[in-house]
Amino acid sequence: MTDNPWAIQTLDLDGYLGRLGVAARPPSREALDELHEAHVRTFTFDNIDVLLEAHPGVGLDAVQAKFVGRGRGGYCFEHATLFAAAAERLGYDVRRHLGRVGDPGAAPRTHFVVEIVLDGRRLLADPGFGMSVLHPIVLEDGVEEEQAGWRYRVRQAPGEEVAWEMHRLRDGGWELMHTSDELPVRPVDVVMGHHYTSTFPASHFRSTLMVTRHLDGRHLTVTADAVTVRRPGEPTEHRPLLDGELVDLLEELAVPLTDAERTRLLEVVAEFRSDDR
Repeated sequence: MTDNPWAIQTLDLDGYLGRLGVAARPPSREALDELHEAHVRTFTFDNIDVLLEAHPGVGLDAVQAKFVGRGRGGYCFEHATLFAAAAERLGYDVRRHLGRVGDPGAAPRTHFVVEIVLDGRRLLADPGFGMSVLHPIVLEDGVEEEQAGWRYRVRQAPGEEVAWEMHRLRDGGWELMHTSDELPVRPVDVVMGHHYTSTFPASHFRSTLMVTRHLDGRHLTVTADAVTVRRPGEPTEHRPLLDGELVDLLEELAVPLTDAERTRLLEVVAEFRSDDR
């Protein structure tokens, strides 16, 4: 383990599990589901540090200081880095994959997922998507699973390259979430993906706020101009973000910011809203 390129030996596993409120258990599907759901319910998916121009990076040391130490969240490169390290330390067979969000013919490889091989079966863990699955889903062509009322589907993508499409059932139709491939992934690939998404001028992570979280019975998304609430089996609620509402929503989503971070974030969001008017 000392030669692990992902430096998983540096993870404060007890601190991570304590933050999630779960115990270390031998590898099993039940324990893995518990770990994954606790992760996505504990940490927000967000791009706050990108907007603050203060991102600490996606190395495990920086991610665990932010997530485990502060209780903050982040985006896929951080979530998957942390979750994969924890799963591997707990004894799971872990593989890391990059993916493309949206049209795979045009989108860059800027999504990061985790494959777990358990009892001879491949499972796709996706802890760092805007509306993440609650539990890993079986990685087999045509598999459909319902999770707390939401339905997801995995399909093998057409073409010579082996790739997997993740779909979510939305408003009566299947929506493509992302496509992940099976090419080797090294830490430098994650650094490069993060660099692109956090600095490229056209990256959507630089053009609006995104903070999302699974809450009890609903999933809440807040952007610089809108609030979206999703409940299983019900129409999506989508409304404008009201002036002065963001502070309360950040508290509802339990985003632990310093006073300076909160002040600067409100300034950035105000600039986005001013530009849209």
